[in-house]
Amino acid sequence: MKEVEGALAGLHILDLTDERGIYGAKLLADLGADMVRPEPPGGDPLRNRGPHLDGVDEGVSSLWHAFFASNRRFFSVDPATQPGVLQIAKLVDRADIVLSCDGTFAIEAANLEEAKKRRPELVVIDVTSFGPEGPWSDFLAPDLIAGALGGFCATTGDVDTPPLKGFGELNFMVSGAYTAIAALTALYHVRQEGHGQQVDVSVHECIASCLEHVFMCYWYDELMPTTTPVLSRRGSVHWSGAYVVMAAADGSIMVTPAPDFDAQLSWLIQEDAHEDLLDEKYTDPENYPATVKRFMEVLHKWVATQNVEQFFFEAQSRHSPYGWVLPIEKVAENPQLQARDWWVPYKAGARETLGPGAPYRFSETPWSMGSYGTPGADSESVLADIGWQDTP
Repeated sequence: MKEVEGALAGLHILDLTDERGIYGAKLLADLGADMVRPEPPGGDPLRNRGPHLDGVDEGVSSLWHAFFASNRRFFSVDPATQPGVLQIAKLVDRADIVLSCDGTFAIEAANLEEAKKRRPELVVIDVTSFGPEGPWSDFLAPDLIAGALGGFCATTGDVDTPPLKGFGELNFMVSGAYTAIAALTALYHVRQEGHGQQVDVSVHECIASCLEHVFMCYWYDELMPTTTPVLSRRGSVHWSGAYVVMAAADGSIMVTPAPDFDAQLSWLIQEDAHEDLLDEKYTDPENYPATVKRFMEVLHKWVATQNVEQFFFEAQSRHSPYGWVLPIEKVAENPQLQARDWWVPYKAGARETLGPGAPYRFSETPWSMGSYGTPGADSESVLADIGWQDTP
């Protein structure tokens, strides 16, 4: 059980998600909600996802599952049996919010359409790949396929390279975040108005909503220095051309003269690296695309001579928003994360390892990491909560 009551203490949530929504369930569970995750008697198949800790019992060795299924109670149930169906129904009736994904374990036994009729105050968040209607509603979409069809992959890679797969499952992290936002919004509504809602979260639409300037360039191509309404894939180059990952002498760094081109020019002048940027033609607003292009050419040559770590700190001291491209091992040792005690212990079986902490801090309801249970570890306490008797 959790050591500290979180912001959502007292809220009951039933977690029937898969990869598409499980990050949203994690965010809500980590805020202190009492979240129950049913799993088959043999254990949740997602417990098999790697990476795994060596020397740990099967079922609790998955670091992926320990992270995404944090702060949850695990309930073993067989929905193919009459008692199992009744137990799931009682869990639904106890829940304030049900998080569901189409086709997940116990979703049919939950019978959410009937549950909403019984309990008008119930909030149901339904996460699907493409939404419940439309010509693609029955299509399958693992994370990579979701990213391809949602437009994310089209923005990656360079003009002469294939599109890239994002690290991990970033598309499902996006839909998970929207799942949590939807649940909290619907919860606010039910507390204000007294009746619940069903919220349809489409992974496809979640990804498309994050494309930002991609659609802006498509619909307002006259603003862009391009001959077509769609920009070619640009690798590390921002759509404006003013944000570029550049090679320094010993690493990479994201460089931009924005938002203060004059301050950047002053720095270049101090370093005698400004070349021809004082030419009057670069002060003419009509020459903005050419100015940006020349600015970045000059910066490329200058940055290539710099030590990346010292250069990053110097830029930040000048309020230039440069970003040192940190290798993963540098992120793991990052002094900012260390100073804020961001890394927290995750316990899998008898072993303990460090993992990511919460992306927020509440002053009155601190976040904490609870124990990570074996398959069905909390079945007894869950059955007690729903008042289950051996002979119902």
